[in-house]
Amino acid sequence: MDIDSNNNSFNGNEKVEEEDNNLSINESGEVEEPNKGMYFTSKQEVYAFYAKYAKHLGFAIAYRTQNVTSDGEVKYFGIECTRARNRRKKSEVNPLESSLSSKIDCKARVRASLQKDGRYKLTTVVLEHTHDLIPSDSRYFAINKRILTPVKRKLEVNDVSGIEVARNFHSMVVEAEGYKALTFDERDARNHIENARRLKLGIGDAESVAFYFHKMQQHNSNFYSAIDLDEDGRMRNLFWADARSRAAYKAFGDVVSFDTTYLTNKYDMPFAPFVGVNHHGQSILFGCGLLCNENTETFVWLFKEWLSCMSDAPPKAIITDQCIAMQNAIEIVFPQARHRWCLWHIMKKIPEKLRGYSQYDSIKVALSNAVYDSFTKDEFEEYWQAMIAKFNLHDNEWLGVLYRERHRWIPAYVKDIFWAGMSTTQRNESMNAFFDGYVNSKTTLKQFVEQYDNALRSKIEKETKANLNSRNKLYDCLTVYGFEKQFRAAYTNSKFKEVQAEIKRLMYCRANLMKEEGSICTYHVREAILSGEGMNKVEFVVYCNSIECELQCMCRLFEFRGIMCAHSLSVLIERSIYEVPNKYIVSRWRKDLERGYTCIPTTYTNSGVALNPMLHTNYHKTLDEILELATNDDEKHKVIQLGLKEIKDRVRIVESGSASNAPCTSTVPPGTSSNASNY
Repeated sequence: MDIDSNNNSFNGNEKVEEEDNNLSINESGEVEEPNKGMYFTSKQEVYAFYAKYAKHLGFAIAYRTQNVTSDGEVKYFGIECTRARNRRKKSEVNPLESSLSSKIDCKARVRASLQKDGRYKLTTVVLEHTHDLIPSDSRYFAINKRILTPVKRKLEVNDVSGIEVARNFHSMVVEAEGYKALTFDERDARNHIENARRLKLGIGDAESVAFYFHKMQQHNSNFYSAIDLDEDGRMRNLFWADARSRAAYKAFGDVVSFDTTYLTNKYDMPFAPFVGVNHHGQSILFGCGLLCNENTETFVWLFKEWLSCMSDAPPKAIITDQCIAMQNAIEIVFPQARHRWCLWHIMKKIPEKLRGYSQYDSIKVALSNAVYDSFTKDEFEEYWQAMIAKFNLHDNEWLGVLYRERHRWIPAYVKDIFWAGMSTTQRNESMNAFFDGYVNSKTTLKQFVEQYDNALRSKIEKETKANLNSRNKLYDCLTVYGFEKQFRAAYTNSKFKEVQAEIKRLMYCRANLMKEEGSICTYHVREAILSGEGMNKVEFVVYCNSIECELQCMCRLFEFRGIMCAHSLSVLIERSIYEVPNKYIVSRWRKDLERGYTCIPTTYTNSGVALNPMLHTNYHKTLDEILELATNDDEKHKVIQLGLKEIKDRVRIVESGSASNAPCTSTVPPGTSSNASNY
């Protein structure tokens, strides 16, 4: 079969310039597959044809091998899926250094040989892949990325005009009506532009904000907004949350951080975002406000609006800075929520509060040791009292307040419940990650709410890329233990790296059975920890219930972050158990769950994942028709409620499927004896 030649030339590093509509389509409307016996006029034409086929299906390609004569003529060559070949560690220096790799020995490839008439004939064609193919992933592959000349000129002109790179790039996203229409990403744009300038923001007022909220409501009825007016009808406070943020709260709203210290706009209205973390540990927004002041009354208004927006489902835990007004409002609006102060905000005040002491450096070290090295409340009390006595700090009012409120911020007091892995600095970093480059102190109200869209668009793109990487790339396993493979198969890459951090600590841990009372076994796990220039051995107590398949370590890492600690894993190994019960595979960190918020269409994504927006619209239409039939008849509404509850329960059953907890089993790793026992 002959294929018409094109004018593009390719080498191993070049990208395909053609669009999908140039792809050969057969009579049935399907993309033409490579077949043995196809003829092409050049090596470049083979590459172009296979590259377009790969782009349509959702995989990337690369040259593999070729045979070249002394005069430079290519006798034969191969092109393969980039996920071919086996994984290979990049570093042999440190065997515990894990690296990402997409290699899974995929066999998909083509091979072409030069014929006597000067054409190339496909002599080998393997179409089957050993991995899933997702066409929408194609835009992330380097082979499909390019910046056309007119676009390059526009980037350069905008740069000269003083437009910052992120804004420059996102203007093109808006113009193209989404990331999917672009053939390059922000990194490509940054590589093309050497210097960035902050975007000059326009002017806005209260009327334009109200109009913006109305427009968003028209686009999606689940957009929520509230404007608080004073006695004279002037705007005092704002709150808004888009439909996707509201849906995301259902998946990740168990722990929320709230902060007003990040920035204010040109009207000096503090910015007040509600933030959580997703399955990659990335910050995710649950709505935000702009406030006229920071008193209890204002926070009560904001919290009540946010709670109403989130279907009256309060968070289980909330992190704020050390603000009495916030604390009062939380006790009023979220009385059942666990309230914690941000440790980062407290520790950064140490120089301001204690630098006046002659022994400041020693006090700082002692305070840090008391905070970070106390694994139990008793240990903290011992460290703290010793510090107060040694440096005569009994009269320090700041330290006195901190001690009285120690249950709100000391790790030993707060690690008994789940905080989604929010570290001491994560909240502050999350604010910068969200809005830096989009808003500043000169931003008007109108620009503020509009830049919200751009910031969210960027965050969703980062989450989409993280999903892609977690689907298509796996970190090397560091051990032969089955539980490491369990976590790698289930968790996103970022969370699996946290698991591996604990696995690395296993070499420094040793578990010893101290006593056994019925089904409860008590282990002491000694861990060698680097301290200064030497090593200290710290002892952790781990309780093991052999019947219920439960472990509890005094470090409480699993309760606090949802990650099994090295101490618990060392107990499993001591008991010759190499797979963890399903209860320790936390669904919040899984990469294989379909989360409903991703299907919500918004102004900054245009649509959710493929097909879901259509389903979402159809479901809404059907529900509207049902409600229209019900009118105000209470009996009909009872039928609807029962029906919806039944549907919800049945969907949950399908979702859980095989996720029910399996019994504890013992798997023997290579090279060990087979006398493993269960808990």
